[in-house]
Amino acid sequence: MKMEKEFYKKLMGLVLPIAFQNFMLAVVSASDAILLGFLNQDALSAVALAGQIQFVHSLFIMAFVIGTTILVAQYWGKEDAVSIEIIFAYVLKLVGIVSVVFSLAALICPELLMKIFTSDTTLIQMGSAFLRVVSISYLLSGISQIYLCMLKNMECASKSTLISSTAVVVNILLNIILIFGMLGAPAMGIKGSAVATVIARAIELLWSVWSLRQRNVIHLKWNYLRNTDLMLKKDFWRFTAPVLGNEIAWGGGFTMFSVIMGHLGSDAVAANAIANIVKNLIVCISLGIGSGGSIMVGNELGRGMLDKAKDYGKKLVQFSIICGVISGVILLSIRPAILHFSTLSQEATQLLSMMLLICAYYLIGKSVNSTVISGIFCAGGDTRFGLICDTITMWVIVIPLGFIAAFYLKLPVIIVYFILNMDEIIKLPAVYKHYKQYKWVKDLTRI
Repeated sequence: MKMEKEFYKKLMGLVLPIAFQNFMLAVVSASDAILLGFLNQDALSAVALAGQIQFVHSLFIMAFVIGTTILVAQYWGKEDAVSIEIIFAYVLKLVGIVSVVFSLAALICPELLMKIFTSDTTLIQMGSAFLRVVSISYLLSGISQIYLCMLKNMECASKSTLISSTAVVVNILLNIILIFGMLGAPAMGIKGSAVATVIARAIELLWSVWSLRQRNVIHLKWNYLRNTDLMLKKDFWRFTAPVLGNEIAWGGGFTMFSVIMGHLGSDAVAANAIANIVKNLIVCISLGIGSGGSIMVGNELGRGMLDKAKDYGKKLVQFSIICGVISGVILLSIRPAILHFSTLSQEATQLLSMMLLICAYYLIGKSVNSTVISGIFCAGGDTRFGLICDTITMWVIVIPLGFIAAFYLKLPVIIVYFILNMDEIIKLPAVYKHYKQYKWVKDLTRI
């Protein structure tokens, strides 16, 4: 009973703040969709497609965050501050380089990026205007995510959530003011949404940097930026490279979903955008279980408590199944309200209605897979499985079938959408089998 209470106390202390943080980030996308939907459907569709650039950028950042968590969680359990500071400095340097590349690409050639996702000239023009303004936010958010990651791993998940949530509230308020021109501000339309994002990300970065300095445990040391311990650098890439490959394989596949849907018409794009937003709002608890579970299991593995980590993993799997089912039920229960308040065309609304039904079963698989692959497996450095699993599922099965269904067989949009959302269910048997082999039960720290 004492161990049970300890587990759930740790879980709630990590999962609830992280889940709420994820929820607030998803709320920004929801507010963009709602507010831009009041302008017109093209504005909603254009920003949804332009947002794919940020999504691809986030794949790289998420890989670095997961790689950082793998090592920092275990070294935090071992109370090795020096190794954590070396890892922290090295990851910040990597994130800075990647984020600058994305910022420059969005600033210099936004039209070329938009043409990847759509051939509609109106959407290309509107999306390009958005990308030019929002480009600087990629650098700001990239760096801030690493600082927030450090706070979560240093038992400051609540502070990380406060920072991120405040930035979200600022973003939403500025969206309202700048999109529609309230309180004396000019009506900027979709450019106003971009400006709001940049300001919110700047606040988030400044606050997260200040908070880590106030914590006064882990510091950014400039000599570590220039010189990195070769063994820790090797460890970082040994675990992060498969995660990065996994994120690119999964995220690239997810982006291809948008490419496919983007060529099926504005109604399909708009309905898909709303469905994704709703899905992302509800899946936040599941993602929180994965992120929080990774830290919990990693701490115990770093302390050498392998049996305890194994028991934590078992409880996390059970908890993820329950949360997945609850998430699906919640989605079905709010579906009528979403359809009632949507500002989409009649055809797009009909598509959205059927898409939400498909999302309900998707959430169950997503809950289990995100907890096990991104949480439990990564905690013990078992990152290659996710790469292999997602690559085969996405690029060998789902995407080819989606292309054939959309462009050769020319099947209805909803059938194409159903095919593109099979990935999480297809993976489940392989994920569970690999979990039971316990290759993830490892102490990765160096003595």
